[in-house]
Amino acid sequence: MPHAGIIESFFYIFTGAALLATVALYTRQPMLVAYIALGCLLGPFGFGWVDDPTLLSEIAEFGIIFLLFLVGLDLQPAKLKNMVGESLLTALGTTAVFFALGFGVMLGFGFSFMEAAVTGIAASFSSTILGIKLLPTTALHHRHVGEIVVSLLLIQDLLAILAILLLTGLGVDMQALVTSLASIFLGLPLLGAVALLGVRYGLLYLIKTFDAFHEYIFLIAIGWCLGIANLAAFVGLSLEIGAFIAGVSLATSPIAQYIAESLRPLRDFFLVLFFFSVGAALNIQLIPDVWLPAVLLAALLIAIKPWVFAVLLKVQGEEKPVAWEVGYRLGQASEFSLLLSYIAIANQLVSDEAALIIQFSTVLTLVVSSYFVIFRYPSPIAPNPRLRRD
Repeated sequence: MPHAGIIESFFYIFTGAALLATVALYTRQPMLVAYIALGCLLGPFGFGWVDDPTLLSEIAEFGIIFLLFLVGLDLQPAKLKNMVGESLLTALGTTAVFFALGFGVMLGFGFSFMEAAVTGIAASFSSTILGIKLLPTTALHHRHVGEIVVSLLLIQDLLAILAILLLTGLGVDMQALVTSLASIFLGLPLLGAVALLGVRYGLLYLIKTFDAFHEYIFLIAIGWCLGIANLAAFVGLSLEIGAFIAGVSLATSPIAQYIAESLRPLRDFFLVLFFFSVGAALNIQLIPDVWLPAVLLAALLIAIKPWVFAVLLKVQGEEKPVAWEVGYRLGQASEFSLLLSYIAIANQLVSDEAALIIQFSTVLTLVVSSYFVIFRYPSPIAPNPRLRRD
């Protein structure tokens, strides 16, 4: 079957997503499960109706970019500095525990040291998309929970970028690896400074001058987000980190919340594509060969992650209900785990079976964790109207 064109692919994806999402809502299931299931059904390892997942993954990356841009819009730079400082110990402690867990499971099933190490790294992170998409922001308590979740995810994202650079560097020469690491420690502060100065001496003036033209505000916000994201990629960082910095730099604007609201539909459009691409990338034909280690790893992560987060947050001084809620909201693997598996395969660091264990266990944790959150805590997509908050 030839590759479906972009219009035909979008027809299959969004028509199918609407149908499965309807079923999901009637059966009180999270809609992202429908998107992932649709990817498995229509992707190259299913019926093959949409068999160019590379293109879809690139388009879906916009969803992550806009998501992190919106997160940044809600964070004042001074507040962000305090949040990261308070959460650093918890983030590093949880990373070490989850790395050991993934590493141990893979060694126990006879995989190589490198495959175990890559799996351990992949198990260390929580999903930025799921963590933030399921956050309500309407009550003071949940603003505090959101601040903790976002600060922990930010630190994890920075660690994930370091891991990606490290794995990429293992496939190139040492000079390239050193250059990549330098971009983190030198490029990140420089990018932040450029973004803050650009907003203070340019963007705020334009917004104040033309704030009556809503279309212009919408365009300049998108341009700023994508411009700083591409500048970040130019200095060796990721597009996602650049988008987050663009949002934080613009959070000082008096219409930051208006910009955030106007971009939400665009973000949701691309997030459908992202979760579809997650399902489409799963080689379900190999699952019978690796289901046991994948299910075991997923079960251990789901069982242990909330507990570890809760214990460390209570040590940090958080109240017990807050600590446990944050733990459950971060009790899954990450989209970065999927990206790490793709990079590891490209650099011939892991086998197809080891990569599938990472991918399958990640999807399982995303699905099960979303159930824990939407049926237990307030979220924008909770089936129970009493818990539905946006």
